[in-house]
Amino acid sequence: QVQLVESGGGLVQPGGSLRLSCAASGRLLSIYDMGWYRQAPGKQRELVADITSGGITNYKDSVKGRFTISRDNAKNTLYLQMNSLKPEDTAVYYCNKRFRQLPWGQGTQVTVSS
Repeated sequence: QVQLVESGGGLVQPGGSLRLSCAASGRLLSIYDMGWYRQAPGKQRELVADITSGGITNYKDSVKGRFTISRDNAKNTLYLQMNSLKPEDTAVYYCNKRFRQLPWGQGTQVTVSS
């Protein structure tokens, strides 16, 4: 059973930065298109950014220019660099395949507040 483990969240002030990491068992991250998702309280989970196996990236409009998704295939790790964070970015962040998602991990909480 493939497991996804997210880390790197925390409490940050508006305008601050965080880097999230996602570790997966096996060679999952180097084979599949992957994404970072988030779920804010009372809202549905949404796709924030994704990266193809070939390295092409896509972003939700509200995070373009602030977030950067990347992958390190040698370390089997997916990253999300988040800069200029806003209170509306507060959510639990998850990584998963872009399509035909695996069972979700526990996610990592990101709270943007002064």
